[in-house]
Amino acid sequence: MNRPIPWKTAWITGASTGIGRDIARQLAAQGVKVAASARSAEKLAELGSDILAVPLDVTDSAACKAAVELIEAVIGPIDLAVFGAGTYSPVAVDDLQPDVFAGMMGTNYMGVVNCLSALAPRMLARKSGQISWIASVAGYVGLPKAAAYGPTKAALINLGESLYPEMKAGGVRLSVINPGFVETPLTAQNDFPMPFLMKPEEAARRSIEGLAAGRFEIAYPRRFVAILKAARALPYPLFFRLIARTVLKSG
Repeated sequence: MNRPIPWKTAWITGASTGIGRDIARQLAAQGVKVAASARSAEKLAELGSDILAVPLDVTDSAACKAAVELIEAVIGPIDLAVFGAGTYSPVAVDDLQPDVFAGMMGTNYMGVVNCLSALAPRMLARKSGQISWIASVAGYVGLPKAAAYGPTKAALINLGESLYPEMKAGGVRLSVINPGFVETPLTAQNDFPMPFLMKPEEAARRSIEGLAAGRFEIAYPRRFVAILKAARALPYPLFFRLIARTVLKSG
């Protein structure tokens, strides 16, 4: 870390694997009181006794409120929240299953909304705190095989943009984390080359540094982010031609 850790307590969801797991571990190693949530109590227990395990299904709004009440009663007011619970399944154009789309929106998007609804009023009442969630660079543009996943991440980016001004006015910082490809059990499902693939511990480090800096958007790796943002600015005929020549060809 190039700057001091500004939080005393943190709540991380999606902490059983991937980026969320490493964020929880790295924050705890730096002296932050961490509460970690995921559906698997067994995987949370593996994080160690210095992290408060709070098993949670983020699709249950009442359970999210109960989790916040428990965490703040045990470790104190939450200074930082990182909502990282998510799921991913590649979608084939000839096999569009509505339940896959609904399930991904329920976990990836509404899971964040449920946690946000439980925590934001408390932070706003205190006029302090920082809330963030893990979206994705897949939210920048529509990509093949991400027809169910990408829209949930685009919605999370839009949600952050929509809430940021009022949250800031209320004394609460808001950040959206947009990683590229990270080596996790979810991305292991992909059968195509993943450029700039990162280890979860590096993604967690970059996320924490961006959060400590108070940035709204924390996106990495930079070259991949630049490529996708440039692609987003292309006229559609050029964009679809690029996709056909790169993504579809490689898949």
